[in-house]
Amino acid sequence: MIVRRAEQQIAALLEPVAGEDARLEASFLLRASGFHSPYQELSETDRIALKPLIERRLSGEPLQYVLGEWEFYGLPFYVNESVLIPRPDTETIVETALKLLKEEKRDVLDLCCGSGCIGIVLAVCGNANVTSADLSGDALELTERNARRNGVAVTTVQSDLFDGVEGTFDLIVSNPPYLSKEEMDARDRSLRFEPEIALYGGPDGLDFYRRIANEYRRYLKPGGTLLLEIGATQGDAVAALFEHSECIPDYGGRPRVIKVKNDD
Repeated sequence: MIVRRAEQQIAALLEPVAGEDARLEASFLLRASGFHSPYQELSETDRIALKPLIERRLSGEPLQYVLGEWEFYGLPFYVNESVLIPRPDTETIVETALKLLKEEKRDVLDLCCGSGCIGIVLAVCGNANVTSADLSGDALELTERNARRNGVAVTTVQSDLFDGVEGTFDLIVSNPPYLSKEEMDARDRSLRFEPEIALYGGPDGLDFYRRIANEYRRYLKPGGTLLLEIGATQGDAVAALFEHSECIPDYGGRPRVIKVKNDD
């Protein structure tokens, strides 16, 4: 069987979970298995090797975890169930940060770093000195792998928010857990594969923002900036926790980043 025909068959199998993206996902699975030409031949051994990947996807496991990697801001990142999947929404905080990293090298703290995607993009594209902090040791291990993959060095710190962090920074970026209990209970099947520790932000989703608001000034240099990714309905609530905050929308016009300047 040639790849083109296999892609059609796999797409038909994936349609219940992937919908209109079934053909694209089938292509991703085949390419991840080393098949890039539509006229390559698949042996019986090849088809057997693909079967577990298809079954994982049919179980509802996100394609990104099945593949073990995903692209974010044009860079490749390893992903697994210890970290959130990088999403286009997060590009807003990256682009906002890069505007602040125009000239000399800056010290950046990526708080709740997960896969390390935000900080690593800033190290690659913004020439930043990055410290990546997370409570999860597995997440930090993945961050280190992703930094090596993208040719940069970051300092990793295992820390519950700021508890293990030392020093001060020109820029602090964070995509903390921000789903409320109601949102956690209502999340779809694919989101249930992602780590709860990286999703749940307390009953109203704001627990981590409150903690950051109480502590960030000790770690931000005078004139420095704090950037926080937020849920699309949280703009007013998070902004109210900080003085002189600014809400930055994503490309869809939804509140996505809270920007706080340390003018002390």
